[in-house]
Amino acid sequence: MKTYRFSVVIEKDEEGYFAFCPELQGCYTQGDTYEEALENIKDAIRLHVEDRIKGGEEIPQPESISFTSTEVTVD
Repeated sequence: MKTYRFSVVIEKDEEGYFAFCPELQGCYTQGDTYEEALENIKDAIRLHVEDRIKGGEEIPQPESISFTSTEVTVD
């Protein structure tokens, strides 16, 4: 077994939580709670990686991860 580390973004919206993995295009899910969204994205990532391995594809790994926020003023 090999362990991989990926970035995960979880956003709250009016219907619950939306989670996605920026390194794996199309890898996203949702949940009613933060914890459910986190468990769901872990499952989605595992399935995505397993599929890539079976297909002989490379598993992208981030070299560095940076998270920030910024303010934008709009007139």
